[in-house]
Amino acid sequence: MIAHLSGTLLSKQATSVIVDVGGIGYELAIPLSTFYDLGEIGEPVQLRVYTHVREDALQLYGFKSARERELFLQLISVNGVGPALAIKLLSGMNADEMIASIRTNNLVRLVAIPGVGRKTAERLVVDLRDKIAALSSPALEEEFAAKAAVEGAPTTTEAMRNDAMSALANLGYQRAAVEKAVKNAVDEGGELSVEVILRRSLRSLAKV
Repeated sequence: MIAHLSGTLLSKQATSVIVDVGGIGYELAIPLSTFYDLGEIGEPVQLRVYTHVREDALQLYGFKSARERELFLQLISVNGVGPALAIKLLSGMNADEMIASIRTNNLVRLVAIPGVGRKTAERLVVDLRDKIAALSSPALEEEFAAKAAVEGAPTTTEAMRNDAMSALANLGYQRAAVEKAVKNAVDEGGELSVEVILRRSLRSLAKV
């Protein structure tokens, strides 16, 4: 079982990356929280990995921190929550927000994430409220902040808008809601990147 990868970042998208390890490229599904924390293409990268084995496929899931991977493992231990839904959960809010929502029984916040119904949200709270207490320790530093600047070639606003819309659509949000959220995110102005647009859009979508 693959538990950790250290290599060079060959490709990154909002929901997946390819990491070159000794000439072999590993493709991993990632949550947005990890995407925010990645360096630029060509830079060294280290990811904690969960290997999901099925009869017909082997899927790797990558995380920037051990804490995030542990939260992912706790999520998939809940009946009805598979790896794909756990990735959506960690994309819909960061680790601190997820832990707080579960421990404070914030069902409204949880069901705002596509694919999470009330019954699933209730199971998350009942099954994990006590189990994830250790992960909420402030001693475990997990801050997911948008980068102040993006290195490399400049990206047009339209391209960033399209990348953000594609990522949100892949997470299950309805197109009309995505278009409105992304437009509002861009209209806020300031220095824009795909990460910034995604953060603003998700904040807006969570209020719907």
